[in-house]
Amino acid sequence: MRRSTAALTGILTGAVALSLLSACGSAGQPATGGQDGQGRDKVNAGVIAIVDTAPIHLGKAKGFFGKQNIDLTITPVQGGAASISGTVGNQFQFAFANTTSLLAAREQGLDVKVVANGVSSTGEPGKDFGAVLVREDSPIRSAKDLAGKKVSVNQLKNIGDTTIRASVRKAGGDPSTIEFVELAFPDAPAALTGGRVDAVWVVEPFVSQALSQGARAVSWNFAEAVDDLTVAMYFTGGGTDPDLVKRFTAAMNESLSYAEAHPEEAREILKTYTKIAPEVIAKINLPRWGTEINRESVQAIADLAQGDGVLKSKADVAALIP
Repeated sequence: MRRSTAALTGILTGAVALSLLSACGSAGQPATGGQDGQGRDKVNAGVIAIVDTAPIHLGKAKGFFGKQNIDLTITPVQGGAASISGTVGNQFQFAFANTTSLLAAREQGLDVKVVANGVSSTGEPGKDFGAVLVREDSPIRSAKDLAGKKVSVNQLKNIGDTTIRASVRKAGGDPSTIEFVELAFPDAPAALTGGRVDAVWVVEPFVSQALSQGARAVSWNFAEAVDDLTVAMYFTGGGTDPDLVKRFTAAMNESLSYAEAHPEEAREILKTYTKIAPEVIAKINLPRWGTEINRESVQAIADLAQGDGVLKSKADVAALIP
């Protein structure tokens, strides 16, 4: 996976990358950042600089973390593999990663635990933040027609191809015949236009950009695959102080609620930590930022991933989300 891709989406991590985590420090040591001059707990959070993570930036700006006696530093990471390895190695006290990557980390024996929701699908085809797109003149008209076609995803064996397979299956197609190819999101529109692939899976801001240039959506895979899908979550290592976890979760939940209730402020905060053009920010489909994690959707993704061979055994969702 290219670093440029990982910097642009929260869904860019996978089980294959997690094999690198053996080089990390011990997860058994307490994760602590010390205290600042005002006696607040210093917390370093590893967060990908994408649309999905607007709430934590907005919450910091609004003082929600300070209210919980937390001096928050947000450190940009290239993707979920970096956030997981950084948390396991005690570089970060908290971090953000997608559901499939966290499930894979637990299966590999890494002591990561979810502390708050991160981002969820809107559940509305046509108004979600991830979609499968085709050229305007393509004969592909629906998810069913993706069977037998070459479809790009940002990373193989992760939440992208798993949800696409589920969408195709629900539409009556045979997902086993899809040829998935790994392609960075920024490169996907050109590959589609040039005919190197039949369809591309992208997330915002690439969905809005491609649609404005003539592409056509045939599947909104997050919305179609699993009802009320929890796409990514904030997590910590097993050694983090429980009181700090409680306070971080409270600040994060207030941040999520505020972003959900104030979408224009969420759009505005994107200008402070991403390079998305303002005219694109005004058009993109925002995800949902509710505080509730849909455990049923996490289990559904785990079961789908196991069926696809991404996970080798049935996931213990309760261990990941205490």
